[in-house]
Amino acid sequence: MGLDEDSLDYHSQDPPGKIEISTTKPTNTQRDLSLAYSPGVAAPCRAIDDNPADAYQYTAKGNLVGVISDGSAVLGLGDIGAQASKPVMEGKGVLFKRFADIDVFDVELDLDNADAFVEAVAAMEPTFGGINLEDIKAPECFRIEGKLRDRMDIPVFHDDQHGTAIISGAALLNAVEIAEKDLEDLDVVFAGAGAAATATARFYVSLGVDSDNVTMCDEHGILSTDRTDLTRYTLPFANTEGGDLADAMDGADVFVGLSVGGIVDEDMVRSMADNPIIFAMANPEPEIGYERAKNARDDTVIMATGRSDYPNQVNNVLGFPFIFRGALDARATEINEEMKVAASEALANLAREDVPDAVTKAYDDEPLQFGPEYIIPKPLDSRVLFEVATAVARAAMESGAARNELDLDRYRERLEARLGKSREMMRVVLNQAKREPKRVAFAEGDDEKIVRAAYQLVDEGIAKPVLVGDRKQIWAIADRLGLDFEPEIVDPTRDHLDPYIDRLHELRRRKGVTREEAEDLMRDGNYLGNVMVEMGDADAMLTGLTHHYGAALRPPLQIIGTADDADYAAGVYMLTFKNRVVFCADTTVNQDPSADVLAEVTQHAASVARKFNVEPRAALLSYSDFGSVDNPGTRKPRRAAERLRANPDVDFPVDGEMQADTAVVEEMLTGDYDFSDLDAPANVLVFPNLEAGNIGYKLLQRLGGAEAIGPMLAGMDKPVHVLQRGDEVKDIVNLAGVAVVDAQE
Repeated sequence: MGLDEDSLDYHSQDPPGKIEISTTKPTNTQRDLSLAYSPGVAAPCRAIDDNPADAYQYTAKGNLVGVISDGSAVLGLGDIGAQASKPVMEGKGVLFKRFADIDVFDVELDLDNADAFVEAVAAMEPTFGGINLEDIKAPECFRIEGKLRDRMDIPVFHDDQHGTAIISGAALLNAVEIAEKDLEDLDVVFAGAGAAATATARFYVSLGVDSDNVTMCDEHGILSTDRTDLTRYTLPFANTEGGDLADAMDGADVFVGLSVGGIVDEDMVRSMADNPIIFAMANPEPEIGYERAKNARDDTVIMATGRSDYPNQVNNVLGFPFIFRGALDARATEINEEMKVAASEALANLAREDVPDAVTKAYDDEPLQFGPEYIIPKPLDSRVLFEVATAVARAAMESGAARNELDLDRYRERLEARLGKSREMMRVVLNQAKREPKRVAFAEGDDEKIVRAAYQLVDEGIAKPVLVGDRKQIWAIADRLGLDFEPEIVDPTRDHLDPYIDRLHELRRRKGVTREEAEDLMRDGNYLGNVMVEMGDADAMLTGLTHHYGAALRPPLQIIGTADDADYAAGVYMLTFKNRVVFCADTTVNQDPSADVLAEVTQHAASVARKFNVEPRAALLSYSDFGSVDNPGTRKPRRAAERLRANPDVDFPVDGEMQADTAVVEEMLTGDYDFSDLDAPANVLVFPNLEAGNIGYKLLQRLGGAEAIGPMLAGMDKPVHVLQRGDEVKDIVNLAGVAVVDAQE
């Protein structure tokens, strides 16, 4: 099937279209329905009648955007009318929801009169928290947006005008730095004089470009003052002299294409100034192809297009969801120039940061590092949400457009929580870690992921990393990635290690380790890092990124050992679902635990839960419910639960043996098993053996859609955690945060 057939099939699958409305409150009982509608709904109606601003408290208005179009200028399709534009507007709603968790009603108006369009949209102000105008032809779009901005007390934003301006503006900010040029000195040429081009030119002036240095061309050539076909929107960019596009590009620093494909050739590129910046954004064919422009000259050509198959895609999805997110949350009356500039600057700054592994994987592991091939973040970079929305909200408050005063640190955390429960839970630990950062040794300190994680830990003030590894290699990695920091490094091949060798020999000499063997072991960062922690030269350690779990766990058990009040260590994973968190143990350490070991593992898992401000409710799992099957296997968790309930030091509810669904389904606990000591579903799940634990957490992660954090090693005498092979940088940062909190305690 071709793309058209695939798309028709995609859109026609039942239910047709791409969006639906879902309820956000319970509707299961008669009482629920009486609260949702009659008679209970009268109370919020009266409250809003008394105070219209209460609509933001009692309705969905504050998170609802109207995507409104007349279908007169649909990208690539032209004037196809209101009805035919509906799939595009539904698609815009999908993007709002996917990237910024904003709800959308799409409204297609069959009106060909700008004044009538304005009246219709203005009348809908009670419904929406913001208005996104879409695919409206020029020059009507300018009049419509201007009039609606004047009349309406909510943000009105024509994305076709401003979206491209903001995203390409971010690219421009980074391009001029790479090309070593100054904004105020740039000679900028535009191909195209429509809504997007004029809005982009105005926005570049807001960023610092001199308006006298802007030359705008349309199909008739350079816009000049002697032409009679200019509008009040294009006249400010008219030059005193005419000419064609080739004349305009001669000596120019920047070319901005918002016109049609194939109108620029290699000679025109060669005529530009040194290290030219070319934004060829016509779709689907750019004004000049990526390879042709790059190959036209020998110096650095910084190139962006509107296409996803080339570097530096100028994609409006990097803008409108997050701009509206910040504007809605600040309850802004408008999206002003300050807010747009803030969005552009936030995008530019983000492109200079280290790129998460999840983003590079989403783009087929292509290298993403600030430079000519990467001047704009990728749309699937989840950090865009909290970077851009926070910047927009800040600008709204500083410019006087906001009606909500936000605590921006807490607001950023709320935005992170929208990306998943795991971010919300980890923020508890990371905030605690930042209060008193500790020294964390990394056994594989010369691995690129570890170096990147160490940079983030320093940059965010979470920990003081100590990298164990080849010093030259670590510095080379940091230099190649442009990571400007100075981590502490311990090089096992070059540094003086006698105190550590002596200590390892002392600890292991009655286990058959000679001093010569201890010296050899000190070349292994895993052994060296553990001895550093044991001697107090580091507060915690992470290892295991490049080793199998068992091999990485052996040195910590040999050197650090378990805590004085613990006989066994345990591996605990935190699994986060949309509205639930569970801790699974033991998933990595004890193969066939006895009842005593299960009891201790349960206590370890409960202590891990409390690190995340979760009060534990523990269930010891089996295939039996409270004695329904009696054999040695089911007796083991049953006895463990009995011992825990009899232990006066256990201050959390625990029960078992029970089946997994009994443990997590409230109706089952409160129905057939209302005698259980658990008064709510369990959030600490203790598996009967390692095989079950490992299988269980992985099934929950992969089929249940949970995010996994861990494994967290509990019960050790000092904080040591073992990563999983191939963990991403964010996993390393998270586990380092857990280690810091362990060390604080």
